[in-house]
Amino acid sequence: MMSLSNSSWRLPQPTFFLVGIPGLEESQHWIALLLGVLYFLALAGNVTILFIVWIDSSLHQPMYLFLAMLAAIDLVLASSTAPKALAVLLIHAHEIGYIFCLVQMFFIHAFSSMESGVLVAMALDRYVAICHPLHHSTILHPGVIGRIGMAVLVRGLLLLIPFPVLLQNLIFCQATVISHAYCEHMAVVKLACSETTVNRAYGLAVALLVVGLDVLAIGISYALILQAVLKVPGVEARLKAFSTCGSHVCVILVFYVPGMFSFLTHRFGHHVPHHVHVLLATLYLLVPPALNPIVYGVKTRQIRQRVLRGFNVK
Repeated sequence: MMSLSNSSWRLPQPTFFLVGIPGLEESQHWIALLLGVLYFLALAGNVTILFIVWIDSSLHQPMYLFLAMLAAIDLVLASSTAPKALAVLLIHAHEIGYIFCLVQMFFIHAFSSMESGVLVAMALDRYVAICHPLHHSTILHPGVIGRIGMAVLVRGLLLLIPFPVLLQNLIFCQATVISHAYCEHMAVVKLACSETTVNRAYGLAVALLVVGLDVLAIGISYALILQAVLKVPGVEARLKAFSTCGSHVCVILVFYVPGMFSFLTHRFGHHVPHHVHVLLATLYLLVPPALNPIVYGVKTRQIRQRVLRGFNVK
């Protein structure tokens, strides 16, 4: 392992050292294989989704436009995490410069926030499609969809810009070893020997604001959907209405459940083995981008049909 200075210095001088998956050094090649497969699935699946939505004008509808936004975000999220993590695990490229660490941190957290925002938009789309089907195209016309996409983008950027800015005020007096395969915000904050109350408070506030409000909005949307569906006469009609939400519910669970586990473990899960936390925190950033296209490909008839008959445009 490289020699690390214990002398006191101030950012932006340091070079960080990414450990990888601490405690699982003997299995890191197998872990790298898993991450590589997930990254390949994320690239292939999301590029396919974007290409299909782009070439097929019949898919230029709210649901598929939001799905295209989700695919683009997933591509950035996976590409911000996997290449460096694979380099750490496979060729022991542990060092990461200060600027690159901050950039990676910003992209990972900002695009995670954007993904959460798009999931809220997709819940809104399902609500309008089921509860106001006759006005779906007029309520969610392309102009509204564009404004929603811009709001999601701006929110993610504005909320996460303070992360790297606040980190520049910290002093690091110990070895800059990050017990992760990527630059995670709290993992970097914990290395500082100066006061980190503002960093911790802002990180907690952003997490509660983004996840709390987004989960609340999704919950309200699905409560209204459930209320409307239960009023529909006939079991078959109800099942059909529920099936339109199936893929979105799966994507929500895949994204929020491991994300909440990682967030809570960082702050309260002191008894959770560190290697379990780090492994799940890494998989959390790659599993949703890899599974989302598969879930929508299986659940969405138009996407599935386009894939099965190839990319020929008639």
